[in-house]
Amino acid sequence: MGALSVSAPGVPDDDVDRELTVDELAARVGMTVRNVRAYAARGLLPPPRLVGRTGYYGRQHVARLLLVREMLHEGYPLTMIERTLAHAPEAASSATLALHRALLAPWLPPEPETTTTEELAARAGVAPDSGLVEQLVGLGLVELLDDGRLRVLDPSLLTAGLQVVELGVPPSALIEAQARVVEHVRSIADVYVSMFLETGWRSLMEGQAGTPEAQLERIRDLVDRLQPAAAQALLASFRTEMAARVQAALSEVLPGAEEAGRD
Repeated sequence: MGALSVSAPGVPDDDVDRELTVDELAARVGMTVRNVRAYAARGLLPPPRLVGRTGYYGRQHVARLLLVREMLHEGYPLTMIERTLAHAPEAASSATLALHRALLAPWLPPEPETTTTEELAARAGVAPDSGLVEQLVGLGLVELLDDGRLRVLDPSLLTAGLQVVELGVPPSALIEAQARVVEHVRSIADVYVSMFLETGWRSLMEGQAGTPEAQLERIRDLVDRLQPAAAQALLASFRTEMAARVQAALSEVLPGAEEAGRD
């Protein structure tokens, strides 16, 4: 597979490695200086090289801003862009960032929600408890912001959890169970990614020709098809195992349940 390359438009090859001031960087990527500074403040750019009070920006800064501009054009919110770039290597090239986005973005959860400890407790029908919040933070489900509010990183998971709480399961028990589930899900993800690397990814990497855009499109298509297939296989296995475990549990607490289940 040929190298994926995304360079700034209209930039001579012998000029791409020249360090730039913030004004030159903004002109290079077609943004305003104000926007560049705003994106830097949000952590979307690595720090510049400082000489006195002047910051100098290099190729990796150009690559990141080009990707930010592209993702904004495609309708991604800034919070999604932040999460994508937070996992990317700091000195990644445009090609690496574009590939990183193609592989990671489809798996990211929905837009985070901001709430308070009191609002979260009210939704769960319990009294505010800082200890429960600390557990949620420790699991990586919630971030504690500087102003004391909470950022829920995966609102869909919170909604599912609240539905379980409504069934009478104490939040503390649910959080403890979720911690164990996360460990198992991490192992499952490792299995799927390893399989992907050893099969689909390597076959995609070997002997593929075409433009960088076409190569990225093939990768996006592969990931887009992998996501629902993996989710469907996981759900099917989960249903089968849940049925077996429920039947086993019933046989312990309800005499004759196992025989009744076979009738």
